Amino acid sequence: MTATTSEIIQQKTQRPASEELLSEKWDQCLSNLVVKSALGAGFGIVFSILLFKRRAWPVTFGLGFGAGRGYAECDREFKGAAGGVTRAVGERLQRS
Repeated sequence: MTATTSEIIQQKTQRPASEELLSEKWDQCLSNLVVKSALGAGFGIVFSILLFKRRAWPVTFGLGFGAGRGYAECDREFKGAAGGVTRAVGERLQRS
């Protein structure tokens, strides 16, 4: 059973499953970070216009808050993938 050259090329160009999972997680994290940052900045713009007489700090605060939430979710996703024990799970394990 010999494989054709197109099958051999296709096998060599396929990425391992772990690399695909990592790539998907990075894509998800980056898109999550961009979306949450944009939403935070958007809310900051709205509050700046409506409540704070067009000051810049609500926009900066909203952008930072959104970026922080995106980073935190990304961090949790990658640490969960590593099999690390979270604080709550560690406390439950110590009690039992």
